[in-house]
Amino acid sequence: MTEFSFACTGVRADRYAAGPTLVFRLRVTASGDTPVHALALRCQIRVEPARRGYGSAEADGLADLFGERSRWGSTLQPVQFAQISVMVPGFTGETEADLVVPCTYDMDIAATRYLTALTDGEVPLLMLFSGTAFTGAGGFRVEPVPWDREAAYRMPVATWREMIEQHFPGCGWIRLPRDTMDALLAYRSRRALPSWEATLKALLDDGGAVDPPRGDPLRALTGTTKRTDP
Repeated sequence: MTEFSFACTGVRADRYAAGPTLVFRLRVTASGDTPVHALALRCQIRVEPARRGYGSAEADGLADLFGERSRWGSTLQPVQFAQISVMVPGFTGETEADLVVPCTYDMDIAATRYLTALTDGEVPLLMLFSGTAFTGAGGFRVEPVPWDREAAYRMPVATWREMIEQHFPGCGWIRLPRDTMDALLAYRSRRALPSWEATLKALLDDGGAVDPPRGDPLRALTGTTKRTDP
């Protein structure tokens, strides 16, 4: 059986991708001199929050994920970041390959909320590998990549922020239910507001406005946001 080992040597933000994308550089090592014709690799990436410290501002931003700092001894559990498949071309001994990881800025995703709360330093990641190797000097032999193959990597927080700024400069995301979006669209159209920013500012300024009549789409919005008249 061929022994495989893995290491992550770097990460970069792909500025030419259609959406937020990180590219991890993997080094794959195979024991012996038997050729590896191809390697169908699966990689699960997870964040290991307990492997770094946090400032007070970061702790405040992580309260919705892990609770108060006094509880972190039991709540600071790993967070799923990505699960990616990659086909590594043939090699003998050692090779390097790119692991392309599409990301999201959806704040309902635990990994995104965690990364957004960090101000600097590094993100402790653990990469868990498995898959199938096609090896053999005089033909094909199919071998599994054991489930216990893994590699630790500390990704700079600056790389994550660079990726987000490339695609959403100075912006954030909020996911809303469809009826709330319909109410917002009706409110924006009725007032001829030029942007979503202007729409939300108008709603905030109208916090003490008279409750609209029944059937008005804004009623659905105020009901969803729990905004009430004094």
